[in-house]
Amino acid sequence: MLIGALLVLTWLILLIRYPAKAMPISGAALIGLLLIGAWMYWLDQREARQLAHLELRLVYAPEQCPADRPLALSLKNGSRTPLQELRWKVAAYAPGDSVNLAETLYDAPRYRGPGELLPGASWHDCLPLPPLRPGYRPATLEFRAERLQGSFAD
Repeated sequence: MLIGALLVLTWLILLIRYPAKAMPISGAALIGLLLIGAWMYWLDQREARQLAHLELRLVYAPEQCPADRPLALSLKNGSRTPLQELRWKVAAYAPGDSVNLAETLYDAPRYRGPGELLPGASWHDCLPLPPLRPGYRPATLEFRAERLQGSFAD
């Protein structure tokens, strides 16, 4: 923090003292920073658009899945590019409520996708339940995937 303040102060002093020499360098640096920022924004938006094409459903299905992994997952890649990696967190909600009932503990399960998933392909798996707050039964809750992070092939 202190180093950043010193750099800004030094830059301001140079800009005031030597404006003819500092302005072209400052302008080039500003254009460079704007280009980098625009590129990062574009990459972020591209990933968000691709993640929006994924169809991910979570259903509590102890009759279809093993007892230690009762959460049935179905994932379909609706984007035009292959999905390479996917990570997410599972949230649990009572119907009509907006409070996440899944506890985020250190030893909570980590959820990852299938690896490479081609466009139009589907993947089905059974997942462990996240730790729930005391007093709630999984059969009465709705499960959702949140905080999706992924990468797609170019």
